[in-house]
Amino acid sequence: MLLDHANKAGKKILMSGGGRCNFTNLFTEPANFLSGNAHFCKSALARYTQWDFIEMVCRHGVPYHEKKLGQLFCDNKASDILDMLLDECRQAGADLRLNTSVQTIERTESGFHLQTSLGDVGCASLVIATGGLSIPTLGASGFGYQVARQFGHQVLPTRAGLVPFTITEPQLKGICEALSGTSVEDCLVSCNGQSFRENILFTHRGLSGPAILQVSSYWQPGDAIEINLLPHLDLPSWLEQQRQERPNTELKTLLGEVFTRKMAGLLTEHWFASRPLKQYSSAELEAIALRLGAWQLVPAGTEGYRTAEVTLGGVDTREVSSKTMESQKVPGLYFVGEVLDVTGHLGGFNFQWAWASGYAAAQFV
Repeated sequence: MLLDHANKAGKKILMSGGGRCNFTNLFTEPANFLSGNAHFCKSALARYTQWDFIEMVCRHGVPYHEKKLGQLFCDNKASDILDMLLDECRQAGADLRLNTSVQTIERTESGFHLQTSLGDVGCASLVIATGGLSIPTLGASGFGYQVARQFGHQVLPTRAGLVPFTITEPQLKGICEALSGTSVEDCLVSCNGQSFRENILFTHRGLSGPAILQVSSYWQPGDAIEINLLPHLDLPSWLEQQRQERPNTELKTLLGEVFTRKMAGLLTEHWFASRPLKQYSSAELEAIALRLGAWQLVPAGTEGYRTAEVTLGGVDTREVSSKTMESQKVPGLYFVGEVLDVTGHLGGFNFQWAWASGYAAAQFV
C-alpha cells in the first residue's frame, strides 16, 4: 500500500524539466552527489543504474532524447514517465491511496500501526519516501524528518539546494533588474572549490540559471561566488589582440559582440568607462579582463524552498544501511530518496537517486 497526502500522484515529476521530466543522466556516478557520508550512495547507484531505468523507459515505449551533458528528457511530456510508473505499480499490485494523511505512527510487535485519514493501517515494513522541503506549493513538508526523529534518528541541518541567488546590494541589484530575463550562455561559476560551466540567467531578484543553481548547493551565507563571463576566451590576450586589430572600436561595441547590446552597455556604464580600445593602457585592459573573467560578488541569500529544486541535508545516512535503506535503529523502517542526506547535482541525478534507493529498499522490504 502506498499512502500519499496529495490529491494527485507524482506532482514533482509532472513539473520537472519544464514539464518534460529530466528523468536520469547518462553520466550518473557517486561524484554527482553531496552527503555528509560520501560513500553511502555508491551501493544503491551501482545496483540500479541509469541504464536500468532507461531500459524500463524503452520497454514502455516512452520516446526520449539527450538534451545536453547526459540529461535525458521525454520527447513529449512528463506524464509519460508518471504513467509508466503508475503502470508498473498496477502490475506489481500496489494499492495507491491519494488524499491520505498519516496522523500517528507507532511501533508494534509485528511492525507498525498507523492512524490515517483512511482509518487504521498495520504493516510489517514501513518505507518513508516523503521527499524534502522543496516547493511547498506541491505539498512538500518535513513529515519524513519528524518520523525519523520520532524513532531516534539524527536529522542533519536542512537548507535549500539548486536554488537561485538573491542580490540586494543596490548597484548590483540594479544591473540584475535591468537585465532580468537575459541569459549568458557559457559561464564558469565557482564557490568553495567547486566550479560549474553552464549558462547563467539574470532575474529581477538576482541570479539563476544552471551554473548558479549548481554552485548554490556548495554556497554558505556570506560566501563570495566568482563568475567568469567568458571562459572560452583568454581575456587578456583577446583584448590586447582586439586593440591591435581594431584600435578605433569602442569597448562597449566590442562587448556587444559577445554579450547582448543591453548587457554590454550596462557593464561599461557601471564597470568601465567606454572609449576606443586604443585609449586603454595594457594595465587597464588587464583590469577589464580580470573583472570579466573573475567577477566576484556576495549573494544576499537564496530564494529558499519556494523555488529550490532539492533539500540539502536530511536523515543521517550513518544510521541507515546503504545496502537495504533500512534503519539501523528500528528494524522494518526504511528511508529512500530525498528525505535522506543525499543530494544530487542538477541534471536528472536526484531522480536517479530516488529510483536507485527505492529499488534497493524494495529488495528487502
